[in-house]
Amino acid sequence: MVGKIAFEEAFNLPEWAAMSAYQASLFTPDGDGNAHAARLVDINKTRLEKMDKFGIDYMILSLTAPGIQDFADVAEAEANATLSNDWVADQMKENPTRFGALAALSMHNPEQAAKELTRCVKELGFHGALVNAEQRSGPGGNTPIFYDGPEWDVFWATCVELDVPFYLHPIAPKGTQFDTYWKARSCLVGPCMSFANGVAAHLLGLIVNGVFDRHPKLKVIVGHMGEKIPIDLWRINHWLEDVHKPRGSTKMQRKLREYFADNIYLTTSGDFDTKVLKYVISEVGVDRMMFCLDYPYEAFELGCPWFDGIKPDSDLTQEDLNSIGRNKAIDVFKLKLSKA
Repeated sequence: MVGKIAFEEAFNLPEWAAMSAYQASLFTPDGDGNAHAARLVDINKTRLEKMDKFGIDYMILSLTAPGIQDFADVAEAEANATLSNDWVADQMKENPTRFGALAALSMHNPEQAAKELTRCVKELGFHGALVNAEQRSGPGGNTPIFYDGPEWDVFWATCVELDVPFYLHPIAPKGTQFDTYWKARSCLVGPCMSFANGVAAHLLGLIVNGVFDRHPKLKVIVGHMGEKIPIDLWRINHWLEDVHKPRGSTKMQRKLREYFADNIYLTTSGDFDTKVLKYVISEVGVDRMMFCLDYPYEAFELGCPWFDGIKPDSDLTQEDLNSIGRNKAIDVFKLKLSKA
């Protein structure tokens, strides 16, 4: 498909190359930290050439994990979010018809996060925000901040007022969390298991603590075919509806599937399996699914030929594929682009 839109696509600032090299040792197939760091910093050269070769018309960039969520110091996190957002805004100016961005945010303070998101959308033309799961805080960064409490309502209200989506992206465990749960099985950190565990818990926390009920127009995106939630929708809903609601231990007012139908979008990022795609769509609906690559952690050469090679059938029509590859992203991000 020519004209695809992709938006879980990472960049990094040159001065944070060491962080990129560490990520590469965990989450890139070849483990080449220097090459991975170079791919993250490059916006308008090799990346753009690959976009042309593999039929991606528009790419929405986001700061690579762990990003701002790795900064436990409040002032440092806020300053670095501004630095990152301004840097990528400058990069976009070279090819403004090909690149957009999602804001990086410090999530220490809801009011400050809302203010920076507003600046990015209104002044820099960004399309929303991408945050790498929980914000690290406290000594050693071992105190996670989640965003499902009522103190975060001011932030979620800002997302709704601006009418932009919030992408909830994974972060790798570190510190005491890593030592306790993952050190003896470190190969499970990242795409194999820990990413899905973290994002699924956070997303379900937003649901059970009533965030979507207080903000019914809020749009949240999660990648990787839904971080393993879709296969377990029936069981999770069964326990929430039949066990926890009668006990009064959840604030959710609707059934689980209703939030996926009204508030939550999923992407194909890093999960290029047609059977999985069809199954997830059977659970949440084709209008909740969008194409993404997860570059440079996954390759153009893997994700694009996979999606382009899907043959339309009764499960996935050409109209469905056009929606996944382009049209739904135009709607969700309010892009001024023509539809397929």
